[in-house]
Amino acid sequence: MFIKPILKRASLFIVFSLFLVAGCKKTDSNPLSDADDNGGYAADGSKVEWLCNDAISIADAAGYFYNGQYMRTTNTFGACATVATDSLHSPRIVIIRFGDANCKCLDGRNRRGTIVVSFDSTYKKAGQIHTITFQDYYVNDVQLGGSILTTRVDTTVVGNWFYNVKTDVTMTTVPNQIVTWKGSLVRKWVAGYATGEREDNVYSVSGNATLTRANGHIFTFDINTPIQYAQNCDYAESGVITVTGYNGPRTLNYGAGTDNPAGTCDDGAQLNIGVHVYQVKL
Repeated sequence: MFIKPILKRASLFIVFSLFLVAGCKKTDSNPLSDADDNGGYAADGSKVEWLCNDAISIADAAGYFYNGQYMRTTNTFGACATVATDSLHSPRIVIIRFGDANCKCLDGRNRRGTIVVSFDSTYKKAGQIHTITFQDYYVNDVQLGGSILTTRVDTTVVGNWFYNVKTDVTMTTVPNQIVTWKGSLVRKWVAGYATGEREDNVYSVSGNATLTRANGHIFTFDINTPIQYAQNCDYAESGVITVTGYNGPRTLNYGAGTDNPAGTCDDGAQLNIGVHVYQVKL
């Protein structure tokens, strides 16, 4: 005679449990609530690779002429950067010093700290490996550390110079917020080579890299369409990347979306997750 009340209570418990499950189920209506997807790895990858390209550009300008005047970091020679060289020993060394305090450079960015470039033979020689390291080096209070190895592959075709680049760097945006970027990349100098200025330089980057965000999540960037970086833009302007890792495969497009047609400088990008398309900010 107690069966019916027991069944009734069991039924009510099941209904109540289903209600709780339904109420607690994570909604799929906004997958960009995940901080990684909502511009996280897209912004980190764009910024850290821009910093690497900027450092290579500065090293090249200093290494070619062995002084700060042709680096065009300032309007006045020596106002921000000074260049010291050691050509008597092997490896040869170029030291680019921005000083201990922020100095506003010609491109409007504040820099401080030191970039050190070491190499054998002459700077421009094809096949030459340049090792770029950093000593308390900051751009707009973002610190770049670690090392970049560049190897000039072609020196003969003007405007088509390119490098094989190995990156093993860290980017620190705020204390204890460290991003790592390890990659095997190809960097082409596609525009601005004829003017002697850095501000109009444009580069394309292909290859692959591994990004570890400050939260410990790891992402692999396989570049399907080269990423374009303009020296005078803080963001990647175009490029399509397959991103895999912590939360599954995604397609990241730096040059698509309503706010970001390819080749324009803004902080928009497009993220494809399965059949869904989202706009993200860098």
